Amino acid sequence: MARRRKRKSRRRLEGRKILEHVPQFSLESGEDKPVTAARKYIQSEGIAPPALILVKRNEHTTDRYFWAEKGLFGAQYVEENHFLFPSLKASIEEKLQLAGMR
Repeated sequence: MARRRKRKSRRRLEGRKILEHVPQFSLESGEDKPVTAARKYIQSEGIAPPALILVKRNEHTTDRYFWAEKGLFGAQYVEENHFLFPSLKASIEEKLQLAGMR
């Protein structure tokens, strides 16, 4: 019996494309839980939102978080609900304007 492919959400794919234009930071979680490591890293580095934080939990698993003005969110949630984040919209429009000026 043939397996059906899982349908990919257009809204999520659009959100993923938008997140590609956001600055990314990578780190290892160490002894902390991944979300705690992300929060400590944001505070120590003074990262301004919006930003994507990639936290390597172990050699196989990487957790993705989105740093916004409203706080820290899972990247998958932001991909699906990118329209709820005005900072994403503003940063994309800014990048498009810069690309148009060149």
